[in-house]
Amino acid sequence: MITTSLVHDHLVEKLPHVVCHNAWGEASYFYNPGHALKRGTYFATVKEKNGDNDKASDLDRPGVWRLNIGIRKETFLSIFNAIPKRAPKGGVIEGPWDFTATDMIAPHPIYGWMCWVAVLSPSEETWATCIPLIADAHLKASITFEKRIKS
Repeated sequence: MITTSLVHDHLVEKLPHVVCHNAWGEASYFYNPGHALKRGTYFATVKEKNGDNDKASDLDRPGVWRLNIGIRKETFLSIFNAIPKRAPKGGVIEGPWDFTATDMIAPHPIYGWMCWVAVLSPSEETWATCIPLIADAHLKASITFEKRIKS
């Protein structure tokens, strides 16, 4: 069984320069070598409960949590073939996805338009699929970090 602590350990122990902050009611992971930026570049989160503006995944169910990963545009397109339109304020993106289904990689219900993906309570098999997506998000964050540092 994949747990939030296993995901946390992977993010902070297997990837360089990752800092975890509890922010916005979730564990948020930032790429931030040497703590050069206040927070760094955001690339993943683990969310364990509904938020005021994020109830689409029904995270208040027992044992359900969501891993969110901000991947590169080309990676997102290779999985979903199109980027969904931004949802209206307080809404979710439109598409064929069931945002309450566990163990299924889907666009993030709110931030899919920004190339974020999400999976609820992944199995070991789905976690194995998430690992390269996390690496992709980490790479994207490192590129963004370098651009921010140089500007």
